Amino acid sequence: MPIDETPSTVASNALSAIPFGNIIGGPLTACIDAQALAAQTTWKFIQNVGLNPDPKTGEKNPLTVAFQFMRDGTMAQLNVPLLTIVPIPYIAIQTIDISFKANISASSSSSSMESSSEDISAGVNGKASLNLGLFKVEAGFNASYSSKKDSKATQDSQYSVEYTMDVAVHAGQDGMPAGLAKVLEILSNSLNVSDPKGTLDVSSQMLKGEKGHPEQLVATFKNSEGKFEPEKIVVIGGSTPIQGSVQGNSAVFELPVNEKETVYIVSVKGLDNTVKVRTVDTISADKEREAARLQRE
Repeated sequence: MPIDETPSTVASNALSAIPFGNIIGGPLTACIDAQALAAQTTWKFIQNVGLNPDPKTGEKNPLTVAFQFMRDGTMAQLNVPLLTIVPIPYIAIQTIDISFKANISASSSSSSMESSSEDISAGVNGKASLNLGLFKVEAGFNASYSSKKDSKATQDSQYSVEYTMDVAVHAGQDGMPAGLAKVLEILSNSLNVSDPKGTLDVSSQMLKGEKGHPEQLVATFKNSEGKFEPEKIVVIGGSTPIQGSVQGNSAVFELPVNEKETVYIVSVKGLDNTVKVRTVDTISADKEREAARLQRE
């Protein structure tokens, strides 16, 4: 009987039909998608927690946390960027272990049996006579024939394919990217201590000049968060506000100089910060004194 190669053929076909690309590539693709989702989570955390959008301009500024404390007998305020004091979620997949096992079994059994029998018997059935002179011969005969043939064949086939896969993914808090670490370093360097009421500074509280020639006053204002807000500075001389211009972080005002000393109030809109600035016509007075001295001589 020839060797039955059906089991090996079935096993080879079953092995080649296993989708190795999906089995191995599927977990890797899922891990890549999970890593991308983790990066989006980090970005959303920075956007929603660490940045404060301006409702008017949409500009996003770092969200700060203010702590007030006593320093040298006065109240001071420490402004800290929130991203520098809270952990930023940065989860990264470190290792991926894929274990795959395939178990393929195929078996076949066949058996056949064939038997035959044949029975032939011949005889005389009947009578015949023959006279041969003094002798007389009689014969009888009987003839029969039988044949028997049996056959039996059995065939059994069993095939099974089984494969298992174990996937182990290890992830944890990874180190920050260089760009994010640099951003946090810059934010850490922006820590500042300020006055809870803000700080108003002027270039001088006494402007000396000549009548008819205005003197320039430069004023700056830092709010409680340490941010410059020059547009909030106003100057009032008498009952009329004096308009200034914003130049960088400062506000510049042209203050008239009169014969007599004039007091101007530099203040901040909506706050109690005020500074008094005086203008004095010293040049005209010096000229008058010089003219009087020449007359005496």
